[in-house]
Amino acid sequence: MATLAAEKCVACRVGAPTMTAEEIAELQPYIPEWKLIERDGIPQLERVYSFPNFTQSLAFTNRVAAVAEEQDHHPALLTEWVGVTVSWWTHKVKGLHRNDFIMAAKTDALYSECSE
Repeated sequence: MATLAAEKCVACRVGAPTMTAEEIAELQPYIPEWKLIERDGIPQLERVYSFPNFTQSLAFTNRVAAVAEEQDHHPALLTEWVGVTVSWWTHKVKGLHRNDFIMAAKTDALYSECSE
């Protein structure tokens, strides 16, 4: 995860190719807690992070938002009383791109920092 989390997102253009099943299978072991889901026909990465209260859930959401702004790659975030659901996919290609795996790894790293 450390190597993937250290990478930077690259600009992605409309029409760029989505990841192949083989490419996804190669990167999934680096983010084992993430589920590969499909929503509205679009493959996405999704993970639910647990927190003891809303204040910590909101603080984590804000940390994810800051990294998303820095990388110019933005997730869907659902902040609830004791958890945050994060979903990554690349809107421009309507599917998964390496950037999504990079950001999932970065999100896991943020969570690890919160748990210390």
